[in-house]
Amino acid sequence: MKKIILAALLASCISLAHAGLDEGVAAYKAGNYELALKEYRPLAEQGDARAQYNVGIMYENGRGVPQDYAQAVGWYRKAAEQGIAQAQHNLGVMYQNGRGVPQDYAQAVGWYRKAAEQGYAPAQSDLGVMYDTGRGVPVDYNQAVNWYRKAAEQGNANAQSNLGMMYEKGRGVRQNLEQAISWYRKAAEQGIAYAQLRMGQECLFKSFNSDSDTQQADVVQAVSWFRKAAEQGNASAQFSLGVMYHDGRGVPQNLSIAYALFNLASVDATTKGAANTEVALSKMTPKQVEAGQVLSREMAKPNNLSKAIEAYLKKSK
Repeated sequence: MKKIILAALLASCISLAHAGLDEGVAAYKAGNYELALKEYRPLAEQGDARAQYNVGIMYENGRGVPQDYAQAVGWYRKAAEQGIAQAQHNLGVMYQNGRGVPQDYAQAVGWYRKAAEQGYAPAQSDLGVMYDTGRGVPVDYNQAVNWYRKAAEQGNANAQSNLGMMYEKGRGVRQNLEQAISWYRKAAEQGIAYAQLRMGQECLFKSFNSDSDTQQADVVQAVSWFRKAAEQGNASAQFSLGVMYHDGRGVPQNLSIAYALFNLASVDATTKGAANTEVALSKMTPKQVEAGQVLSREMAKPNNLSKAIEAYLKKSK
């Protein structure tokens, strides 16, 4: 009889814990962070691993409490030690970035590995990066490819882009440009700027070998990919899009837009933005230069590049 009563009490406690956690999740999704924390904290203090992880999230992001990386690390660690893969991964990120703890790549690798071995794709991707760059472990391209592939096959966009790069460069795998483009495409379609840049470059290269029926379509597709990456601040894509406007390839020629894009890209010294700004200037009227300068400032606003171009074109009609 006592065992039956104890089992009933235990089931009741578990049910209440789940209810509190569910209420906390609902409050968090609704943006009521104070209520979410009120639900999570008692459960976390009682050892509930999911609640501990959620409290860590709130401290890391300053939601419902002042941002406190040390507190976030403390709660992530409690959840990570109970086997929560997301907490293990987040704890690895904190070690990698030196937030709330001294920067320690070896510790980051250790926690990434625990989460990766549970099949958690973001950790697999990040563990691949550590092997790829030799942080916390010796450089090992074979291991990098192994972990990138595991994450990429689960749909992780960063891993797909990185796996594409490994195929492109022949690191850890036999060089295979078809495979590289295949993985870049998957990542590009999920919004990874570098992959979008590479897809744009591939479409442009393809256009040079296309027949007249498909050449223009390839060029227009290149412009589309460059625009997507440029919108996210990728300087190489901004430069490439500027070239398309300068030459009138895939878009009507417009020197003011080209100038603005070259100017925007020139912030990154690895592009030829500054030199091409001068080239564009030599062909422009004072009015076009003024328009390009104004447009460049508008483009520099967050997520405003395409909107700025559209507004400029509408105004200039």
